[in-house]
Amino acid sequence: MKNIVSFIKNNIRQYAMALALVVIMIFFQILTGGILFKPLNITNLILQNSYVLILGIGMLLVILTGNVDLSVGSVAAFIGAISAIFMVQMKMPVLPAVILCLVLGALVGAWQGFWIAYVRIPAFIVTLAGMLVFRGLTMVLLQGQTISPYPESFQAIANGFFLSDTFVVSGINMIAIIIGIILSLIYIFIEYKKIQNMKKYNFEILPMPLTVGKIAVIVIAINLLIFSLAAYKGIPVVLILIVALIAIYTFITQKTIAGRHVYALGGNEKAAKLSGIKTKRVMFWVYVNMGMLAALAGLVVAGRLNAATPKAGTNFELDAIAACFIGGASASGGIGTVIGAIIGALVMGVLNNGMSIMGVGVDWQQAIKGLVLLAAVAFDVYTKSKANAD
Repeated sequence: MKNIVSFIKNNIRQYAMALALVVIMIFFQILTGGILFKPLNITNLILQNSYVLILGIGMLLVILTGNVDLSVGSVAAFIGAISAIFMVQMKMPVLPAVILCLVLGALVGAWQGFWIAYVRIPAFIVTLAGMLVFRGLTMVLLQGQTISPYPESFQAIANGFFLSDTFVVSGINMIAIIIGIILSLIYIFIEYKKIQNMKKYNFEILPMPLTVGKIAVIVIAINLLIFSLAAYKGIPVVLILIVALIAIYTFITQKTIAGRHVYALGGNEKAAKLSGIKTKRVMFWVYVNMGMLAALAGLVVAGRLNAATPKAGTNFELDAIAACFIGGASASGGIGTVIGAIIGALVMGVLNNGMSIMGVGVDWQQAIKGLVLLAAVAFDVYTKSKANAD
Protein backbone atom coordinates (compact mmCIF):
# COMPACT_ATOMS: atom_id res chain seq x y z
CA MET A 1 0.00 0.00 0.00
CA LYS A 2 2.88 2.33 0.86
CA ASN A 3 4.42 1.67 -2.57
CA ILE A 4 1.15 2.50 -4.32
CA VAL A 5 0.74 5.80 -2.43
CA SER A 6 4.36 6.75 -3.15
CA PHE A 7 3.94 5.85 -6.84
CA ILE A 8 0.80 7.98 -7.16
CA LYS A 9 2.41 10.98 -5.40
CA ASN A 10 5.54 10.82 -7.57
CA ASN A 11 3.59 10.53 -10.83
CA ILE A 12 0.45 12.52 -10.02
CA ARG A 13 0.96 15.15 -12.76
CA GLN A 14 1.48 12.70 -15.61
CA TYR A 15 -1.13 10.15 -14.56
CA ALA A 16 -3.73 12.78 -13.71
CA MET A 17 -3.48 14.19 -17.26
CA ALA A 18 -3.49 10.69 -18.80
CA LEU A 19 -6.71 10.00 -16.90
CA ALA A 20 -8.07 13.40 -17.95
CA LEU A 21 -7.30 12.54 -21.61
CA VAL A 22 -9.28 9.29 -21.32
CA VAL A 23 -12.22 11.09 -19.68
CA ILE A 24 -12.20 13.84 -22.35
CA MET A 25 -12.14 11.24 -25.15
CA ILE A 26 -15.06 9.30 -23.66
CA PHE A 27 -16.94 12.57 -23.08
CA PHE A 28 -16.62 13.65 -26.72
CA GLN A 29 -17.28 10.12 -27.99
CA ILE A 30 -20.68 10.29 -26.29
CA LEU A 31 -21.46 13.89 -27.30
CA THR A 32 -20.46 13.37 -30.95
CA GLY A 33 -22.56 10.22 -31.27
CA GLY A 34 -19.56 7.93 -31.75
CA ILE A 35 -17.82 10.02 -34.44
CA LEU A 36 -14.67 10.73 -32.39
CA PHE A 37 -13.45 7.11 -32.40
CA LYS A 38 -14.24 6.39 -36.05
CA PRO A 39 -11.11 5.22 -37.95
CA LEU A 40 -11.18 8.19 -40.36
CA ASN A 41 -11.43 10.69 -37.48
CA ILE A 42 -8.65 9.02 -35.46
CA THR A 43 -6.39 9.25 -38.52
CA ASN A 44 -7.34 12.91 -39.08
CA LEU A 45 -6.69 13.62 -35.39
CA ILE A 46 -3.10 12.40 -35.77
CA LEU A 47 -2.49 14.17 -39.07
CA GLN A 48 -3.99 17.49 -37.91
CA ASN A 49 -2.00 17.56 -34.66
CA SER A 50 1.30 16.16 -35.90
CA TYR A 51 2.96 19.59 -35.77
CA VAL A 52 1.96 20.08 -32.09
CA LEU A 53 3.39 16.67 -31.18
CA ILE A 54 6.70 17.48 -32.91
CA LEU A 55 6.97 21.00 -31.48
CA GLY A 56 5.89 19.79 -28.03
CA ILE A 57 8.91 17.48 -27.80
CA GLY A 58 11.35 20.30 -28.56
CA MET A 59 9.47 22.80 -26.40
CA LEU A 60 9.64 20.41 -23.45
CA LEU A 61 13.45 20.61 -23.42
CA VAL A 62 13.25 24.41 -23.58
CA ILE A 63 10.74 24.53 -20.70
CA LEU A 64 12.91 22.13 -18.68
CA THR A 65 15.58 24.86 -18.71
CA GLY A 66 13.01 27.31 -17.30
CA ASN A 67 12.47 29.19 -20.58
CA VAL A 68 10.09 29.24 -23.56
CA ASP A 69 10.52 29.70 -27.30
CA LEU A 70 7.99 32.10 -28.86
CA SER A 71 9.51 31.88 -32.33
CA VAL A 72 8.73 28.28 -33.30
CA GLY A 73 5.60 29.09 -35.31
CA SER A 74 7.41 31.75 -37.33
CA VAL A 75 10.45 29.49 -37.83
CA ALA A 76 8.14 26.69 -39.06
CA ALA A 77 6.56 29.11 -41.56
CA PHE A 78 9.99 30.42 -42.62
CA ILE A 79 11.37 26.93 -43.28
CA GLY A 80 8.15 26.01 -45.08
CA ALA A 81 8.66 29.00 -47.39
CA ILE A 82 12.29 28.02 -48.04
CA SER A 83 11.27 24.42 -48.76
CA ALA A 84 8.78 25.69 -51.37
CA ILE A 85 11.47 27.77 -53.04
CA PHE A 86 13.81 24.76 -53.10
CA MET A 87 11.35 22.09 -54.25
CA VAL A 88 8.69 23.99 -56.20
CA GLN A 89 10.57 26.86 -57.80
CA MET A 90 14.13 25.47 -58.02
CA LYS A 91 13.00 21.85 -58.61
CA MET A 92 15.53 20.55 -56.07
CA PRO A 93 15.23 16.80 -55.23
CA VAL A 94 13.20 16.14 -52.07
CA LEU A 95 15.85 14.50 -49.86
CA PRO A 96 18.59 17.16 -50.27
CA ALA A 97 15.97 19.91 -49.84
CA VAL A 98 14.63 18.37 -46.62
CA ILE A 99 18.13 17.91 -45.17
CA LEU A 100 19.08 21.48 -46.08
CA CYS A 101 15.88 22.81 -44.46
CA LEU A 102 16.61 20.91 -41.24
CA VAL A 103 20.16 22.30 -41.21
CA LEU A 104 18.80 25.83 -41.71
CA GLY A 105 16.38 25.25 -38.81
CA ALA A 106 19.29 24.17 -36.60
CA LEU A 107 21.21 27.32 -37.64
CA VAL A 108 18.21 29.48 -36.68
CA GLY A 109 18.20 27.73 -33.30
CA ALA A 110 21.95 28.30 -32.97
CA TRP A 111 21.48 32.01 -33.72
CA GLN A 112 18.91 32.36 -30.97
CA GLY A 113 20.78 30.05 -28.61
CA PHE A 114 23.90 32.21 -28.93
CA TRP A 115 22.10 35.34 -27.71
CA ILE A 116 20.35 33.45 -24.91
CA ALA A 117 23.20 31.25 -23.66
CA TYR A 118 26.30 33.38 -24.21
CA VAL A 119 25.13 37.01 -24.35
CA ARG A 120 22.58 36.29 -21.57
CA ILE A 121 19.67 38.13 -23.15
CA PRO A 122 16.41 36.71 -21.69
CA ALA A 123 14.95 33.92 -23.82
CA PHE A 124 11.56 35.63 -23.86
CA ILE A 125 13.05 38.71 -25.57
CA VAL A 126 15.26 36.80 -28.02
CA THR A 127 12.50 34.45 -29.16
CA LEU A 128 9.94 37.27 -29.31
CA ALA A 129 12.36 39.08 -31.64
CA GLY A 130 12.78 35.83 -33.58
CA MET A 131 9.01 35.49 -33.92
CA LEU A 132 8.85 38.94 -35.55
CA VAL A 133 12.00 38.52 -37.66
CA PHE A 134 11.16 35.13 -39.17
CA ARG A 135 7.50 36.00 -39.73
CA GLY A 136 8.69 39.07 -41.64
CA LEU A 137 11.25 37.04 -43.63
CA THR A 138 8.52 34.51 -44.51
CA MET A 139 6.41 37.30 -46.00
CA VAL A 140 9.44 38.66 -47.88
CA LEU A 141 10.25 35.23 -49.37
CA LEU A 142 6.66 34.47 -50.38
CA GLN A 143 5.81 38.08 -51.33
CA GLY A 144 2.36 37.58 -49.85
CA GLN A 145 1.58 34.66 -52.13
CA THR A 146 1.09 30.90 -51.73
CA ILE A 147 3.60 28.61 -53.45
CA SER A 148 2.45 25.12 -54.53
CA PRO A 149 2.24 22.24 -55.39
CA TYR A 150 4.97 20.11 -53.82
CA PRO A 151 6.22 16.82 -55.29
CA GLU A 152 4.08 13.83 -54.31
CA SER A 153 6.99 12.15 -52.52
CA PHE A 154 7.28 15.16 -50.21
CA GLN A 155 3.54 15.27 -49.54
CA ALA A 156 3.76 11.62 -48.43
CA ILE A 157 5.72 12.69 -45.33
CA ALA A 158 2.62 14.39 -43.95
CA ASN A 159 -0.26 12.68 -45.79
CA GLY A 160 1.11 9.26 -46.76
CA PHE A 161 0.47 5.83 -45.21
CA PHE A 162 2.94 3.01 -44.59
CA LEU A 163 2.31 0.14 -47.05
CA SER A 164 -1.39 1.08 -47.18
CA ASP A 165 -2.21 -1.25 -50.11
CA THR A 166 -0.12 -4.20 -48.95
CA PHE A 167 -1.64 -7.25 -47.21
CA VAL A 168 -5.19 -5.92 -46.76
CA VAL A 169 -7.72 -8.47 -45.47
CA SER A 170 -11.45 -7.55 -45.33
CA GLY A 171 -10.55 -3.86 -45.39
CA ILE A 172 -8.04 -4.22 -42.51
CA ASN A 173 -4.37 -3.38 -43.13
CA MET A 174 -2.63 -6.42 -41.61
CA ILE A 175 0.81 -4.73 -41.78
CA ALA A 176 -0.48 -2.24 -39.19
CA ILE A 177 -1.84 -5.07 -37.01
CA ILE A 178 1.54 -6.85 -37.08
CA ILE A 179 3.31 -3.59 -36.16
CA GLY A 180 0.90 -3.13 -33.24
CA ILE A 181 1.72 -6.62 -31.92
CA ILE A 182 5.47 -5.97 -32.30
CA LEU A 183 5.18 -2.63 -30.45
CA SER A 184 3.24 -4.34 -27.65
CA LEU A 185 5.95 -7.00 -27.25
CA ILE A 186 8.68 -4.36 -27.26
CA TYR A 187 6.86 -2.37 -24.57
CA ILE A 188 6.37 -5.49 -22.39
CA PHE A 189 10.07 -6.35 -22.75
CA ILE A 190 11.15 -2.80 -21.80
CA GLU A 191 8.91 -2.86 -18.72
CA TYR A 192 10.26 -6.31 -17.76
CA LYS A 193 13.88 -5.11 -18.02
CA LYS A 194 12.99 -2.00 -16.03
CA ILE A 195 11.53 -4.09 -13.20
CA GLN A 196 14.54 -6.43 -13.24
CA ASN A 197 16.94 -3.47 -12.95
CA MET A 198 14.94 -1.99 -10.07
CA LYS A 199 15.07 -5.33 -8.25
CA LYS A 200 18.81 -5.61 -8.93
CA TYR A 201 19.49 -2.30 -7.19
CA ASN A 202 16.93 -2.91 -4.42
CA PHE A 203 14.57 -0.10 -5.51
CA GLU A 204 10.95 -0.23 -4.43
CA ILE A 205 8.65 -1.59 -7.11
CA LEU A 206 4.87 -1.60 -7.43
CA PRO A 207 2.91 -4.70 -6.39
CA MET A 208 2.70 -7.18 -9.28
CA PRO A 209 -1.10 -6.86 -9.84
CA LEU A 210 -0.75 -3.08 -10.27
CA THR A 211 2.25 -3.49 -12.59
CA VAL A 212 0.43 -6.06 -14.73
CA GLY A 213 -2.67 -3.84 -14.81
CA LYS A 214 -0.65 -0.83 -15.96
CA ILE A 215 1.06 -2.84 -18.73
CA ALA A 216 -2.25 -4.38 -19.83
CA VAL A 217 -3.96 -0.97 -20.11
CA ILE A 218 -1.15 0.46 -22.26
CA VAL A 219 -0.95 -2.65 -24.49
CA ILE A 220 -4.73 -2.55 -25.03
CA ALA A 221 -4.54 1.19 -25.84
CA ILE A 222 -1.74 0.59 -28.38
CA ASN A 223 -3.65 -2.16 -30.15
CA LEU A 224 -6.99 -0.32 -30.16
CA LEU A 225 -5.25 2.67 -31.78
CA ILE A 226 -3.48 0.48 -34.34
CA PHE A 227 -6.67 -1.45 -35.16
CA SER A 228 -8.51 1.82 -35.70
CA LEU A 229 -5.78 3.02 -38.07
CA ALA A 230 -5.69 -0.36 -39.82
CA ALA A 231 -9.44 -0.10 -40.51
CA TYR A 232 -8.83 3.05 -42.57
CA LYS A 233 -5.59 3.11 -44.58
CA GLY A 234 -3.02 1.89 -42.10
CA ILE A 235 -0.34 3.73 -40.15
CA PRO A 236 0.37 7.32 -41.28
CA VAL A 237 4.01 7.96 -42.18
CA VAL A 238 4.04 11.02 -39.91
CA LEU A 239 2.98 8.82 -36.95
CA ILE A 240 6.03 6.61 -37.51
CA LEU A 241 8.16 9.77 -37.50
CA ILE A 242 6.54 10.99 -34.25
CA VAL A 243 6.93 7.60 -32.51
CA ALA A 244 10.62 7.59 -33.50
CA LEU A 245 11.04 11.10 -32.05
CA ILE A 246 9.27 10.06 -28.83
CA ALA A 247 11.56 7.03 -28.44
CA ILE A 248 14.73 9.02 -29.19
CA TYR A 249 13.94 11.95 -26.90
CA THR A 250 12.61 9.76 -24.09
CA PHE A 251 15.93 7.90 -24.19
CA ILE A 252 17.91 11.16 -24.28
CA THR A 253 16.04 12.77 -21.38
CA GLN A 254 15.93 9.68 -19.14
CA LYS A 255 19.03 7.66 -19.96
CA THR A 256 21.80 10.04 -21.05
CA ILE A 257 24.11 12.48 -19.31
CA ALA A 258 23.00 15.24 -21.71
CA GLY A 259 19.40 14.74 -20.62
CA ARG A 260 20.32 14.88 -16.93
CA HIS A 261 22.21 18.11 -17.57
CA VAL A 262 19.06 19.71 -19.04
CA TYR A 263 17.06 18.77 -15.93
CA ALA A 264 19.86 19.98 -13.67
CA LEU A 265 20.05 23.31 -15.50
CA GLY A 266 16.32 23.87 -15.08
CA GLY A 267 16.31 22.71 -11.48
CA ASN A 268 19.05 25.06 -10.28
CA GLU A 269 21.39 26.75 -12.75
CA LYS A 270 23.92 27.91 -10.16
CA ALA A 271 24.16 24.48 -8.55
CA ALA A 272 24.49 22.86 -12.00
CA LYS A 273 27.35 25.23 -12.89
CA LEU A 274 29.11 24.55 -9.59
CA SER A 275 28.84 20.81 -10.17
CA GLY A 276 30.78 21.16 -13.42
CA ILE A 277 27.96 21.24 -15.98
CA LYS A 278 28.67 23.59 -18.88
CA THR A 279 25.32 25.35 -18.56
CA LYS A 280 25.86 27.75 -21.45
CA ARG A 281 26.60 24.90 -23.83
CA VAL A 282 23.53 22.94 -22.63
CA MET A 283 21.29 25.97 -23.15
CA PHE A 284 22.76 26.60 -26.59
CA TRP A 285 22.14 23.03 -27.81
CA VAL A 286 18.59 23.00 -26.44
CA TYR A 287 17.77 25.91 -28.76
CA VAL A 288 19.62 24.33 -31.71
CA ASN A 289 17.44 21.26 -31.18
CA MET A 290 14.31 23.41 -30.96
CA GLY A 291 15.17 25.12 -34.24
CA MET A 292 15.62 21.78 -36.00
CA LEU A 293 12.31 20.41 -34.70
CA ALA A 294 10.55 23.67 -35.64
CA ALA A 295 11.94 23.18 -39.16
CA LEU A 296 10.65 19.59 -39.19
CA ALA A 297 7.20 20.80 -38.07
CA GLY A 298 7.29 23.42 -40.83
CA LEU A 299 8.04 20.74 -43.43
CA VAL A 300 5.21 18.53 -42.14
CA VAL A 301 2.72 21.41 -42.25
CA ALA A 302 3.83 22.41 -45.76
CA GLY A 303 3.51 18.81 -46.92
CA ARG A 304 0.04 18.45 -45.39
CA LEU A 305 -1.21 21.71 -46.93
CA ASN A 306 0.69 20.99 -50.16
CA ALA A 307 1.60 24.67 -50.08
CA ALA A 308 3.75 27.27 -48.32
CA THR A 309 1.65 30.20 -47.10
CA PRO A 310 2.53 33.45 -45.29
CA LYS A 311 0.07 32.65 -42.47
CA ALA A 312 1.42 29.14 -41.77
CA GLY A 313 2.56 28.51 -38.20
CA THR A 314 0.29 31.10 -36.59
CA ASN A 315 -0.08 30.35 -32.85
CA PHE A 316 1.96 27.13 -33.13
CA GLU A 317 4.16 28.31 -30.26
CA LEU A 318 1.13 28.70 -28.00
CA ASP A 319 -0.10 25.18 -28.83
CA ALA A 320 3.34 23.69 -28.09
CA ILE A 321 3.77 25.57 -24.80
CA ALA A 322 0.23 24.68 -23.70
CA ALA A 323 0.83 20.99 -24.54
CA CYS A 324 3.91 20.89 -22.30
CA PHE A 325 2.25 22.61 -19.34
CA ILE A 326 -0.94 20.56 -19.63
CA GLY A 327 1.27 17.45 -19.78
CA GLY A 328 2.84 18.20 -16.40
CA ALA A 329 5.91 20.31 -17.19
CA SER A 330 6.71 22.87 -14.49
CA ALA A 331 6.69 26.56 -15.35
CA SER A 332 9.80 27.01 -13.18
CA GLY A 333 11.78 24.34 -15.09
CA GLY A 334 13.39 21.03 -14.18
CA ILE A 335 10.18 18.94 -14.22
CA GLY A 336 8.45 17.28 -17.17
CA THR A 337 8.57 14.27 -19.49
CA VAL A 338 8.31 13.67 -23.23
CA ILE A 339 5.32 11.36 -22.71
CA GLY A 340 3.67 14.09 -20.62
CA ALA A 341 4.10 16.61 -23.44
CA ILE A 342 2.59 14.13 -25.90
CA ILE A 343 -0.39 13.57 -23.57
CA GLY A 344 -0.82 17.35 -23.29
CA ALA A 345 -0.74 17.72 -27.07
CA LEU A 346 -3.35 14.96 -27.42
CA VAL A 347 -5.59 16.68 -24.85
CA MET A 348 -5.42 19.86 -26.95
CA GLY A 349 -6.01 17.89 -30.16
CA VAL A 350 -9.02 15.98 -28.83
CA LEU A 351 -10.52 19.22 -27.47
CA ASN A 352 -10.09 20.90 -30.88
CA ASN A 353 -11.42 17.90 -32.80
CA GLY A 354 -14.33 17.14 -30.49
CA MET A 355 -15.52 20.75 -30.32
CA SER A 356 -15.20 21.12 -34.10
CA ILE A 357 -17.34 18.01 -34.68
CA MET A 358 -19.95 19.44 -32.29
CA GLY A 359 -19.95 22.74 -34.18
CA VAL A 360 -18.55 24.82 -31.31
CA GLY A 361 -17.32 28.20 -32.61
CA VAL A 362 -13.62 29.08 -32.72
CA ASP A 363 -14.20 31.80 -30.12
CA TRP A 364 -15.53 29.32 -27.54
CA GLN A 365 -12.83 26.79 -28.47
CA GLN A 366 -10.13 29.34 -27.61
CA ALA A 367 -11.82 30.22 -24.30
CA ILE A 368 -12.18 26.56 -23.26
CA LYS A 369 -8.58 25.72 -24.16
CA GLY A 370 -7.41 28.73 -22.15
CA LEU A 371 -9.32 27.50 -19.10
CA VAL A 372 -7.85 23.99 -19.49
CA LEU A 373 -4.33 25.46 -19.61
CA LEU A 374 -4.98 27.59 -16.53
CA ALA A 375 -6.39 24.59 -14.65
CA ALA A 376 -3.35 22.46 -15.57
CA VAL A 377 -0.84 25.06 -14.35
CA ALA A 378 -2.91 25.69 -11.19
CA PHE A 379 -2.82 21.93 -10.55
CA ASP A 380 0.97 21.97 -11.02
CA VAL A 381 1.38 24.82 -8.51
CA TYR A 382 -0.95 23.12 -6.02
CA THR A 383 0.80 19.73 -6.16
CA LYS A 384 4.21 21.37 -5.85
CA SER A 385 3.18 23.42 -2.79
CA LYS A 386 1.61 20.28 -1.29
CA ALA A 387 4.84 18.33 -1.81
CA ASN A 388 6.91 21.11 -0.23
CA ALA A 389 4.52 21.24 2.75
CA ASP A 390 4.89 17.48 3.24
